[in-house]
Amino acid sequence: MVRVELARIIIDEKNHDQAVVLKEKDGARQIPIMIGFVEATGIQMKIGGVEPPRPLTHDLLVELLKSLDVEVQYVLIDDLVDGTYFAKIHLKTSQNEIIILDCRPSDGIAIAIRLKTLIYVDEEVFQKALTSSDGA
Repeated sequence: MVRVELARIIIDEKNHDQAVVLKEKDGARQIPIMIGFVEATGIQMKIGGVEPPRPLTHDLLVELLKSLDVEVQYVLIDDLVDGTYFAKIHLKTSQNEIIILDCRPSDGIAIAIRLKTLIYVDEEVFQKALTSSDGA
């Protein structure tokens, strides 16, 4: 697993393209992941310190997890198939039970940003993204 951080968010309202760019924490490799406009805007708002008058979906999920005493250990982007990234969110309950849930990378990143939780990309995904047209 390669630890990454959010390098930037690209929001192109004209072409309706949005992406998050993840950069290796201790390296130079980067991968762009296309995401939806709502998810990109929600991540951008949180990073920019903008607090909406009502909780966004990811804020609600974070509050739900906290109220259930569930810790988000990390988010792992673990596959790339035909240009689509896949991710898992790794959770730990108060009874030390580990739960791994499938999620869209954008949702995992949005939750991780809110909780200041680690984000990882599987090494094989980095290799696929950098050596194939899937990651372009």
